[in-house]
Amino acid sequence: MMILLVTVITYVFYLLTKKLNKRFAFPLFHPLLFTPLLIIIVITLLNIPASEYLDGATFLTHMLGPATIAFAVPIYKHLSILKKYLGLITISITAGSLIAVFSSYGLSLLLHIDRSFLVSVLPRSITTPIAMEVSKEIGGLPTLTTVFVIITGVVGGIMGPSVIKRFAITSPMAQGLALGMSAHGVGTSKAMEYGEQATTFSTLAMIFAATITIVWGKLLIPTLVAFI
Repeated sequence: MMILLVTVITYVFYLLTKKLNKRFAFPLFHPLLFTPLLIIIVITLLNIPASEYLDGATFLTHMLGPATIAFAVPIYKHLSILKKYLGLITISITAGSLIAVFSSYGLSLLLHIDRSFLVSVLPRSITTPIAMEVSKEIGGLPTLTTVFVIITGVVGGIMGPSVIKRFAITSPMAQGLALGMSAHGVGTSKAMEYGEQATTFSTLAMIFAATITIVWGKLLIPTLVAFI
């Protein structure tokens, strides 16, 4: 019963905030920001413990994996283009993932953030299911990592199109790589507005970034954490 209730509430609120965001184009109405806020208000008013809501949301959490895998479809359709630019794509995403890790690390040190918070923020630039696993392996808090991932995705999804417009970026590859690397799943959904090729490159950026960050999680991140 709780699973059904949670699924319905979450889905209805998501659709509602999506329509609000589309109509008013106000950043705070973004579904990934406004939906959790509405859910917090409702479960507080109904006196539903957060642990019960999370248990009921297990089904939705498990769907993150299949949803991420589904992004492989546009990659397959444009495989020949990807092979042609594989070297450039790999260099771009490797550089982007390094910048993401070091910028998070540097900012965390400047702000004197607690060690567990610092470790949790490092995998923020990859898609949620993988970020949670990386966070768990390096001693972070997966739930907290999810928050940082959502914030990163929403900010990237909002600012990305503005940057693309400001610098008159017309290449589908550049548009897709930028959105996928900076805002993972949210960026990839935004890339759909630029066409199928941009979506393909964004998907590839998201997948490559996740793969590379897993490597950093094993090699680089433990070294950085050791200096704290």
